[in-house]
Amino acid sequence: MPTRSLPAETRLGRVTLAVSDLETVLPFYRDVVGLRVRDRGDGRTVLGSAADAVADDDSAGDAPADLLVLEEDSDADPRPSNAAGLFHTAFLFPSRGALGDALARIRDAGARLTGASDHRVSEALYLRDPEGNGVELYRDRPREEWPEADGEVQMDTLPLDVDALLADRAGDADAAGDPAPAGTTVGHVHLEATSLDAAEAFYVDAAGFDVRQRLGGDALFLAADGYHHHVGLNTWNRRSEPASGTGLAEFEMLVSDGDALEAIRESLTDAGFGVTENGGNGLVAVDPDEIRVRFAVA
Repeated sequence: MPTRSLPAETRLGRVTLAVSDLETVLPFYRDVVGLRVRDRGDGRTVLGSAADAVADDDSAGDAPADLLVLEEDSDADPRPSNAAGLFHTAFLFPSRGALGDALARIRDAGARLTGASDHRVSEALYLRDPEGNGVELYRDRPREEWPEADGEVQMDTLPLDVDALLADRAGDADAAGDPAPAGTTVGHVHLEATSLDAAEAFYVDAAGFDVRQRLGGDALFLAADGYHHHVGLNTWNRRSEPASGTGLAEFEMLVSDGDALEAIRESLTDAGFGVTENGGNGLVAVDPDEIRVRFAVA
């Protein structure tokens, strides 16, 4: 069990993907997912929603403006089939209508869904980017509707009525010029691990995530502040080697202040995990599958 939990304000920051062909991958995240290009140059593109960029009051969305970084490495090998790494990056939309808009973009672009599920806490669409990275687009149900038992959230995988979702689309995001509307965030990342026990030692015992659901012996869902999950972990595909090749390069967890960051550093160090200080950009630790996790102050 963790000696301390992450502070309530903890949330996902940016996810960084290593890609072999930026010009192929970028249009997917811009035109299908609906992210705005916020910065670009030298084989690197930063995308996000426009929420914080246009907000001018304290009620503006709490989401970071930058959500996804694509870094091109044309010499990188594809991720090996037995390597740990990304299962999917999950982009959280602020409403059911916005998720319906995303479904319309997917269909208009001719992209193929790999799944559509009602998880009881959320409704989700699944697809893959041009280099095979998993992507989830979802919206949350209100927290008071999330089923819980024995201190754990009770997620499930049920069929989603995509026709009903499409009928409920907001229909105004495209007209505003910013398909990913204000409040769009990275809601969670889901990882493929080689060992859930080793992953739990890092993310729960050392970093301070709370266990929100254990699904059999091969999936684990972790979060801060009672969320259904900020990090998912599974061994469904029996990965046996550390992460390598293209795909997930790093993901970021944002905490409220420097004291919270220092507590994470001390806990990870005490547990024997190496931590690299990164100046004003927080600290970086590497999980047991060699996935980089950056902890920073929001």
